[in-house]
Amino acid sequence: MGLLSNRVGKETLKAGDHIYSWRAAWVYAHHGIYVGDDKVIHFTRGRDQEVGTGTVIDYLLVSSGPARSTTPCSVCSSNEATAATETNGVTSSCLSCFLSGGALYRFEYAVNPALFLAKARGGTCTLAATDPDEVVVRRANYLLSNGFRCYSLFKNNCEDFAIYCKTGLLVAEQGSVGLGQSGQAVSIIGGPLAAVVSTPFRLVTTNIYGMVVMAVGVYCVSRYAGDIGNRRDVLKLEVEDLTAGLASGRIRPANISQLATPGQVQAPAVTTLVAA
Repeated sequence: MGLLSNRVGKETLKAGDHIYSWRAAWVYAHHGIYVGDDKVIHFTRGRDQEVGTGTVIDYLLVSSGPARSTTPCSVCSSNEATAATETNGVTSSCLSCFLSGGALYRFEYAVNPALFLAKARGGTCTLAATDPDEVVVRRANYLLSNGFRCYSLFKNNCEDFAIYCKTGLLVAEQGSVGLGQSGQAVSIIGGPLAAVVSTPFRLVTTNIYGMVVMAVGVYCVSRYAGDIGNRRDVLKLEVEDLTAGLASGRIRPANISQLATPGQVQAPAVTTLVAA
């Protein structure tokens, strides 16, 4: 992997890797966890729909997705876990079906800030550190059997799923508005935000280069501040507690002051399950 690309060969993969593949025209990337034996566990809307919002935006997203083969995959069709988890969104596929003809990329963890900002496109790396590979694989397999919350393009998507499997970190929801830990979602919001924030500077300077520099600066700051490894509103949650709490509706952050600070994001934060 280099500065400009995280592209890797299949022979370099090991169980516990967070991988992704860009879809047509690089509109979005689909993320998953490689668990070995040519298998990938990943999160979708359910019934193999990789993305979606329930709005007209879906036309653009679906049209950029991979073309589905009419011939069932002999590997995936024999995977009983895939059929069993079709409705909750977490599914298992062979690596070829996951890639759908696209290139293979490996998501990077614990990158330094300079490298993070150098990779201008979100959804390729994070400042947060990863847990051991065996823990990552255990989380992915557990969620394959038990599900992973409700799909949301901006708050709970395939990248959020993979990042949780790698780190055990979740964003504590405060109300109904907000973003998950997905770098792609932060980038989507950061672009328009940069344009809006930099607009008043037209009153200060008419130099096009100055306005571009300002917009790029705002975009970089929004990406850096929104990264899961640099946020204050994250908590460490064991996968068994996550699924048990979701089933009963009992998960609540007990105290915002107990959530991880930027310097402590790798350390477990305290989460209490309370009655709904």
